[in-house]
This record gives sequence, structure tokens and C-alpha cells, in this order.
Amino acid sequence: MGTLQGIILDDAHQPISNVSIKANEDGTLTNENGFYQLNIPSNQNITVQFSHLSYKSVTAQFYLKTGEVFEFNPVVSANIEQIATVVLSGSNKKEAEGIVTLNPTTIRNIPGANQGVENILATLPGVSNNNELSTQYSVRGGNYDENLVYVNGIEVYRPFLIRSGQQEGLSFVNTDMVHNVDFSAGGFQAKFGDKLSSVLDITYRKPVDFAVNADLSLLGGSLSVEGISKDSKFTGIVGMRYRDNSLLVNAKETQTNYDPTFADIQSYLTYRFTDKFSVSFLGNASINKYNYEPETRQTNFGTIDNPLALLVYYDGQEKDAYQTLFGALQASYVANDNLKLHLTGSAYHTTEEEYFDILAQYRLGEVNSNIGDENLGEVEFSEGIGSQLNHGRNDLDAFITNIEHKGSYKLNDNDFEWSVKYTNEDIRDRLVEWEVIDSAGFSINPPKFRVPNNQPYQPYEGPLVTFENVRATNHTTIQRVQAYLQWSRRFQWGNHDIWANAGLRSHTWDVNDAGIKSNAQTVVSPRAQFAIKPDWKHDMLFRVSGGLYYQPPFYRELRDSTGTVNPIVKAQKSIHFVAGNDYSFNMWERPFKLTTEAYYKKLTDVNPYTIENVRIRYRAANIAEAYAYGLDLRLNGEFVPGTESWFSFGYLKTEENINDRGYIARPTDQRLKFGALFQDYVPKLPSMKMYLNLVYNTGLPGGSPSYADPYDYQSRLPDYKRADLGLQYVIVDKTDAFESGWRKPFKYLSVGFEIFNVFDVQNSITNTWVRDVYSKRQYAIPNYLTPRVFNVRTTMKF
Repeated sequence: MGTLQGIILDDAHQPISNVSIKANEDGTLTNENGFYQLNIPSNQNITVQFSHLSYKSVTAQFYLKTGEVFEFNPVVSANIEQIATVVLSGSNKKEAEGIVTLNPTTIRNIPGANQGVENILATLPGVSNNNELSTQYSVRGGNYDENLVYVNGIEVYRPFLIRSGQQEGLSFVNTDMVHNVDFSAGGFQAKFGDKLSSVLDITYRKPVDFAVNADLSLLGGSLSVEGISKDSKFTGIVGMRYRDNSLLVNAKETQTNYDPTFADIQSYLTYRFTDKFSVSFLGNASINKYNYEPETRQTNFGTIDNPLALLVYYDGQEKDAYQTLFGALQASYVANDNLKLHLTGSAYHTTEEEYFDILAQYRLGEVNSNIGDENLGEVEFSEGIGSQLNHGRNDLDAFITNIEHKGSYKLNDNDFEWSVKYTNEDIRDRLVEWEVIDSAGFSINPPKFRVPNNQPYQPYEGPLVTFENVRATNHTTIQRVQAYLQWSRRFQWGNHDIWANAGLRSHTWDVNDAGIKSNAQTVVSPRAQFAIKPDWKHDMLFRVSGGLYYQPPFYRELRDSTGTVNPIVKAQKSIHFVAGNDYSFNMWERPFKLTTEAYYKKLTDVNPYTIENVRIRYRAANIAEAYAYGLDLRLNGEFVPGTESWFSFGYLKTEENINDRGYIARPTDQRLKFGALFQDYVPKLPSMKMYLNLVYNTGLPGGSPSYADPYDYQSRLPDYKRADLGLQYVIVDKTDAFESGWRKPFKYLSVGFEIFNVFDVQNSITNTWVRDVYSKRQYAIPNYLTPRVFNVRTTMKF
């Protein structure tokens, strides 16, 4: 089924109550605010009639996908003449643009350690996430910093200092407030910003009635309140969230005292002054506190013949705090049906602290493998002992302001869109980190330290130095001016439907750090898309897109591993080419669609980087070139009647050539990927629903020591395999209406439980490197992610 909803207005743009809406045998009436909602059959043309005794009737034809929510707001006149029939499709244009639209209801229901939009993205082809504790994702060979995220057309940011997934807490996107989710994995239009990989475009909804939504689980909870004024001029929705990762972190092999607090509050408010002028406000305030005190850890590895174990005893703790404030005010003016103008001002402020002093003392030894022995599994003979002391005092304060004008104009069948945007970024950063490593009582020098150390055979007389030592203080300001102009048109060529888009985007910026100012740099990005839907017996859509894409450096890309800022880093450049096909067909008398996309990227002026967990450290120099190519497949449809599921497959190869040393795999070379999202219900008990989220990714290059030359370490981490299962029993559905009893206040109520990592697979994200005191051999000890975890959850709406 699809959902049709909206508000019916008269000539004075006032809401009309008691309008009759009929589709076949189903129907409904608008409420006192003129709002209506009607479920109609999906994947077929459905004629809907809107009628009222005092107004003229409207007849419209709709074609909606399964689970799609389409908003239709007709304006009716006070006469009895009927409007000519129109045909509307909520998905055809986005399919031509290569955009995947995700159902917000599915996003809220699908289980995952980090439930939300990013959790669903990981099941799509070309999108990879090998860390269930993180909301970050890579797309078609790009890294986490190469993805654009918009909420109501406003770009949003993520914290700077995050280095591990368990520190992240909450995604910016509050799924309780989401109305629409669009995602493009490449070849996107000029109206989207300057990044190299993807666009996630979120739209928060405007409420049409009063409602309260709540979601509670062992991982935290959320509460949202929404409403609309009697005159329908003011709408508001406020969402609050709290998350506690203890359930996941305490299940890991490291025993800890863990006290996290991840909380935020968001609001989206709109006010319509006149029929043509309205103002909206989007706000967010988040406070994330991460207190971590590790105690002990034991990791077993090796082989059956030679089982080994690493035992670690910890002292010290880590205390991190991230406070973010974000606000955006947008004014919209609809001059007429063809011209729309917008002015947006936004500010983002983050203060981040990362303080830690952790001493880790370890034993590496052989494990007792004698079955029946009372000491089975314990370390009996130590092959290596040592300690490691990590110290950090990192502070960051960033204030980013934007002002942007957007406009759109329709001339006959031609659509024009444009924008001019100014950005000021003011970032103050202090970085103090050092590490001391001791092995069998002897201090370990840095890998590139030239003073020989032949202990214990000869006394060491050189200076004692830290294994790693980074100290830097930066005050960086960046000024940016961006603009774009694009054209699109939909027309007929014979009996074939054609859609075309072309645009040009420019970006000018300069960097000032400690009085060292770079010369202003400018890049120009041409982009184009073309799609054709042939008048064939089979329902096919073909599209091609591409262009020249740039990514001007953000602060993180300007700072190298020593903390030094290089103001003259150039924009990374990429030539994109994407060719795709959508084939819609019926199977088992139900609708399905097979989407295929092949892509190629040629990258120059590449800024190489390393990834450790989710921390990215750049070289801050354009010293490499790279390429990426691959094939993405996705089959979605009603595998179970009335539900949407999909299976996806992706092949990717991406390599880089640093300083002409030859091509090696990039850190995001996710060679093979398989994902599935499956929904089902018990046939004789449809209120019992099942959701399965399945991901398999081949191993990424990584796990090498942080100081390692990537040309010397090209090993890969183990494959990432994960399945999350959710079972949900719906007590009150949206179609139910109870006149009495305890269920009367609820518009929706469900209870259920979730199993994360159903098969208890040991996935690893990094390695810990320790030395054998006898052979001086280094062992790579995997740092495992979360094991199987159970969660209980309830969702309700009033």
C-alpha cells in the first residue's frame, strides 16, 4: 500500500473540513484543519476524487510505490466545475535522477546497534560500514568525510575529535521527525555541494495534527511532540533523544566502568504569515559525555596447535565531552506558481574535549588447552610482557556560519535552480598527545629513531623519548563563496519519456592559519544527467550521469598527523561517470524492481589518509592519484505481500598511487559487499512482524601499526559479517480505533525484542600490536566489536 496525505485549501488558502476523498471503495474525510490521509493500492494507477458540496471537485490519478508517502495539497474553488484529470507519480522523477527514496517507517522499525538512517544505508549497494558502533559510512571508495548530509536543504556537520564508534552516541538525524529520505551514491546534481561521494537529503515533516511519539529500549529512548495551530499557520515538532551504549560496550571483551550520556533536543518550527511568505526554524542542541575506565581484557587468538592469549590490566581513564549547538532560520517567498525564493542563515558551534591517561600492562603467552584441566583457557607461559601509557589533552572550538540564497523558476517545461552561499569557518584547536611503550622493562624508541638500542646485550646511553609525541596549537579561519546554476527539463521524444539536467557549480575559498594566508583558490564543477524511459513492452529506465567533482579541504583535511595545518592544500578532484538501469516487473503477481549501476571515478590531487577505527588522519598534501570502479545491483519488491524488502550486491575496486610509488589498495577498498533487508509477518497473526538486517563485507585494508608505511602493510582485516533480527508485536495499529479500554489513548503501540549480531560473529575493527620478548616478533591482536546482544523495545503514539 501507499499513503496519500495533505491539506485541502480554498481560494483564500484556508483549510476545508469534511471534504470527501474516495479511491475505489475506500474513502475518508478531511479533519477540522483540512488534513486527510488515505491508504491506496501501490504500484498501479489509482483515481482519487476530492469532493465537497460547496466546492468544485478534483480528480487526480496517482501511482505510488509500496510504503511511499506522497503529499498532495489541492486548492479548490467555490463552483461546481470539475478540474481535468491529472496524473501524478511520486517516484518517477527521483528514479530518473538516480535517487533512492527510503521509507521513514522502515527506517524506524529495522533493528540495528545504531538504529536510524545510517543503519538502512548500510544495506544498500555501494555503501559500507564495518563498525556497528558508528554511524559513519563510506560510499563507492570514498571515506566518511566525502558524504554530504542535508536536513531541509541545510548542510549539517559531525564532531571533529571522534576516534572510535562507541564515542559517537547519536546521529544528527532524528528519525521520529523524518518525512522523506533521499540518497544518491554518485553522479549527483550541481545543486548539491562539493563532496566526492554521496548525498543524503533529509526532509523533516510539517505536522498536520497533534501527536506524541515515544520509543523506549535498553539503549535509550526518544520522545517527540508535534502539533498545528487552529488556523494552520503555525506547525511545530520537537524531538528529544537519549542514548546509552553500555549494553553494547559492556558486552565486549574489555571489562570497563562506562558512564556515557548522549542526549539531544531538536525542533522544526514553521509559521505561514501569508499565502506567499513563510518562515521556518531548525534547531539542535546536543550534549555528549563519554567517561570510560577500562579494567581488564583477555583476547584469545592463534591456532589450535598454538593457542595464544593477550591479557591486559588497565589503570587510568578517559573523559570526553562534545557539546554542539546548531540553528538555521529560513524565509520562503512564493512569488507565483513559477517563482520561489529562499533565504537561509545558519550557525554551528561545537566545543569538544578529549582527555585521557590510560596505562595498559600486558602479558602475551601460551594458553592451557588441556580439556578437563582446571586451568583451561588461562595463560601459563609468558612470551611477552610490557606496558603502554597514552596521554591526551585535546581541545577544539569550531564556529561555522552560513548565509545562502536559493531560487527556482519554471519557464514552460524548463526548470531553473540557483544559489549563492557564503561560509565562514573559525576553528581553534589544541592537540597534545604522547605515547610511551615499554617492552620487558625497556623503553621502545620510535620506528624512525636513528640511535641504536641493543638492550639487554649493551647498555643504552641515548636519550629517552616517547614512542609518539604530537603537540600543536592552531587557529584557522576559512572563507568560502559557493554558487550554482542548473537547468532541467522533462519532455517527450516520440513516445519515449526524456529527462535531462545540466548544471555548473563554483567554489572559492582561502585559508588563514597563524598569519599564514593561502591564495584564494577557485574550482568550477560541471555536472549533467540524462534519462530515457523507452516506450517498450517492458518497463525500463536508462540513465547516465557524471561530471567533474571537487572537494575543497575542510579543517580536518588541512591538518596532518603531527597537528600541523597546511593552508595551501588543494581541492581533491574526481571525474565521475555513472550508467544505470531500472527494470520494473511483476513476479508472483507482485511488483519488483532491479536496479543496476556501473560507475567509474578518476581522482587526482588526492590527499592520502589512514583510518583507525573511525579516526581519519590526512597527509595534508596533494601527493597521490587514485581510481575507483564498480558495479551495484539491488532487487527490491514485495517478497512477502504487503511489505518491501531488498537484496543488494556491490563490487568495488579502488587504488591509489602515492608519490609515484605504484598503486596500492585504498583504506576503503571494500571489494565485495552483500546486504539484505527483509520484512515478514505471521500469515494468521499479521500483528507479529519480523525485520532482518543482514550485511556481509569483505575485509578492508588496515589493522597495521599507526606509524606503518602503507606500502609495507597491505594485509586486510577479516570479513565483516553481521545479522540483526527484530520481532515486533503490534498491539494497536494505525488503522485501529478503540472507543474504550486501556488501548483507547493509543494511535499506535507495539512491543518486541531485538537480537544484535544473531550469529555471534567476532568482527574486528583494528589490531593491537605487542612484542614477543624472545623472538622480537610483533603480534597483531584483533580488537573485536560487539558480540550477540539482546534488546527490548516498545514504540507508541498518542
